[in-house]
Amino acid sequence: MNQQQDQLAELHEIRKIMDRSSRFISLSGLSGVAAGVSALIGAAVVKWYLVTHNINYNQTLGRDLSRDSVLFIISMAAFVFILALCSAIYFTARNARKSHHRIWDSKTERLLLNLFIPLAAGGGFCAALIYHDLLYLVAPVMLVFYGCALLNASKYTLNDIRYLGIFEIILGLIASFFVGYGLLAWTVGFGVLHIIYGMLMYFKYER
Repeated sequence: MNQQQDQLAELHEIRKIMDRSSRFISLSGLSGVAAGVSALIGAAVVKWYLVTHNINYNQTLGRDLSRDSVLFIISMAAFVFILALCSAIYFTARNARKSHHRIWDSKTERLLLNLFIPLAAGGGFCAALIYHDLLYLVAPVMLVFYGCALLNASKYTLNDIRYLGIFEIILGLIASFFVGYGLLAWTVGFGVLHIIYGMLMYFKYER
């Protein structure tokens, strides 16, 4: 009986090793925290802009935004994305060096490919929404497609990331019905959820 249990334990350990060897496991929880902080800063700047220009997003649902306002919000979203991407690269590279893992290999390629295909599709769809002046759906759609991207990429990295993806999708779907709270949902999804996820991953894998 003990011999059988030992064999099962060995098989389980071998399976864990094989699974880890096929996944990119150097993602840093601090990159999630940094992305969340970046999103909160971006949301605060957008909120300041709306207040100073006497724009009540909850009432207008984004329908009455001027071209300048739309361009400002898009530029802030792009700034947040670039800042989050740079922080993810920095903290992940640092974590990989610390763990003596390669930063770029076939696992990294599979992860990025499966992450960016849904992101690119979501970006194109958001561009179509902006073109047709359906601005109130942009924030929910961003959350849904981002959640799908995380779910798609979770097969090639830590399983925990799929839970973040599920929460992003649920939040985006809720915001699709309550469009007046789109900016709030965006702030919670890209800001608060990222910080919570990042802290959990940091204390689970990096402490």
